[in-house]
Order: sequence, then C-alpha cells, then structure tokens
Amino acid sequence: MLKRLFLLLTAYLFSLSFSYAQVIDSGLSKVDFEISNFRVNTVEGFFNGMTGEIQFDENNLSESKFNVCISSSTVNTDNEKRDTHLKNEDFFEIEKYPEICFVSNEIKKNGDKYITIGQLTMHGVTKEVKITFTKNGNTFNGDLKIKRLDFDVGKDTGTFTVGNEVSLHIKCVLN
Repeated sequence: MLKRLFLLLTAYLFSLSFSYAQVIDSGLSKVDFEISNFRVNTVEGFFNGMTGEIQFDENNLSESKFNVCISSSTVNTDNEKRDTHLKNEDFFEIEKYPEICFVSNEIKKNGDKYITIGQLTMHGVTKEVKITFTKNGNTFNGDLKIKRLDFDVGKDTGTFTVGNEVSLHIKCVLN
C-alpha cells in the first residue's frame, strides 16, 4: 500500500513539472500580415498550419519558452495567382523552405504585456526579433514588424511593387 501511494505521488509530481507545456491548436492559430503594394495599396493575408509547443508560466518566465512554426505553403492573400507567385522561388520557395519558425531565448514582463526575444528563421535566414504579446486564457496575441529583405524574401523584386516592412499579428491558441 505504501509503495503504491509513493508511485502515485511520484507520478503526480512528475506530471506537475510538465503541466504548463502545451501544444498549439493549429486550427485556431494563425499569423496575419500586411505589406504595402505599389506604395498605395496594402496587401493583407495570413499563414496557418501553426505547430509547436509553448511552456509559459507567468510566475516563472525564466523557464518559459516558445518553439513555434508555421507552414510557408499556407500563405493566403485571397488571390490565387498572387499566392502561387509567393510560394515560388521569387519569394518563399516553399519546397526548399517549408517552415517559418520562432524559438524564444527570453521572455519578460513589460507592464500588462510580455516581450519575447528569440530567433526567427525564414527562407533559410535566422534573425533575432522581439515580439510583444498578451495572454488571455489559452490565447497569446503578439505583434511585430520585420523587413522581408532581411530574410531574403523577394530580394529580386525590389521595394517599389512590394514594400519591405511587414506587419505581423500572431494569434496562438493552446489546446
């Protein structure tokens, strides 16, 4: 009886140590983006197919981390011809670079928001980025701006037809 109680207690304590590791709900999570087009229009779109794992404990941010990827093939601007072009070698090269991933190095609190600093890998290029985010229940909402040319995305297209700065909004829902 004592041995059984010890095993149950050990299993319970072991599960507590991993209780805050959660998997992303791919169906509810996505990354929206906006970028200028011909300097007068804005193209909006999104990526879905987000996968990964998040360990987040508001009381222990030093042990919290993000490891998240989205499928580059899911780029969607509601224009089939443009989406096909974005998937080819001029932009995302989805066959060669099937995922866009973020891995955090640090998470800190800033007022009522959080900031995570980490490595964003896209199109074979890895750069440090800062994502400001909030958490509401099982949902994280984050925002950042990147320069697509820093990641060699569309490097031969110039910046007249397609802007360089991309605004991103991330909605990540946990199971």
